[in-house]
Amino acid sequence: MNRYVKRKLKGLFCLAAASAAVIGTMAAVPRPDPETLALAAAAAASGRYPADVPPDDIPETSPAADLSFTPVSYGKISRPSSADEESHIENEENADDIPNDPSEDLGHIERRTYGHASGDEYIDLPSGQIRNLTSLPNEDVLAAAEKGADFTLTADGSVQVMIMHTHTTECFEPSPSDTYDSSRPCRTQDLSQNMAAVGDKIAEELEKAGIGVVHDVTLHDYPSYNGSYERSAVTVADALEKYPDIKIVLDIHRDAIETEDGLRVAPVAEINGENAAQLMIICGADDGTMDMPDYLKNLGFAADLQQSLENAAEGITRPILFDYRRYNQDLTTGSLLIEVGSHGNSLDEALYSGEIIGKALASLAEK
Repeated sequence: MNRYVKRKLKGLFCLAAASAAVIGTMAAVPRPDPETLALAAAAAASGRYPADVPPDDIPETSPAADLSFTPVSYGKISRPSSADEESHIENEENADDIPNDPSEDLGHIERRTYGHASGDEYIDLPSGQIRNLTSLPNEDVLAAAEKGADFTLTADGSVQVMIMHTHTTECFEPSPSDTYDSSRPCRTQDLSQNMAAVGDKIAEELEKAGIGVVHDVTLHDYPSYNGSYERSAVTVADALEKYPDIKIVLDIHRDAIETEDGLRVAPVAEINGENAAQLMIICGADDGTMDMPDYLKNLGFAADLQQSLENAAEGITRPILFDYRRYNQDLTTGSLLIEVGSHGNSLDEALYSGEIIGKALASLAEK
């Protein structure tokens, strides 16, 4: 059986199983408090968020039996309960009823280094580039980038950085490989394997430098992927109220780069003889409908961060994506989304990049 047809069939089996699981356990799912529900409903009604489910990144597996959200908690590094940590997203047994030829599940991974890009939409910076997909003239975008951030980090121990994940369960290949198993899910609740592990690396480097950081590992994309950004907006707003000194909010994701024929691309850069997952900073712009009047200040911070990253590890970044997107970046002018590699990268490559991000951020602070 063609592996692409088989993947579709597996998806149907898993969707049916997941629906049955949700219906059967609905009574056990704790409801958020009324204020949280009201905030999320207002955000959804405003139409401020893009669709949450990209076609190439829809979970193919049903959730495990525990359908409760990880509760939001704050501290140096916040964690869910041990029961939640032990509950992982796994293949639904029903999907295994389909006859399986292991060779049909194997796809290919290509490691690729994205270098200097050319074209009218690319703006050169002293280190790195911006890909301008807005209607703003390149000279205006460049002028905003050259202004840099309108805040300064200080290494005084106060909490000035928040790290969080709208799509916490995104994960990587377990080890570097030229092939991938298409039946293996690209998401997991295991905090040692998903985006929370990358966030931990960033937090560790900031703490070493004396910069206070809160790392929230709430699973905003589980059990429901849709609505992830509305839920993460509530998490960020709560943290900004609890820690008024926060200047930077980083939403750490991973990309999903896959061609129509199933080839997955793992963007890498060789740094000190070791492969790191290349990074793409995403900075949202406002077309007049997103209530983001200070978005150009975010762009200045994005340019500063890219410069610091390139100074620490030349070639680590892809061009900054500057486009009409929101991603909760209206909440503070220090908000950025960072894509760490792709689903073809290994976990170790992503963790190395997390370490590089943390050190680059720390270098921006006043000592």
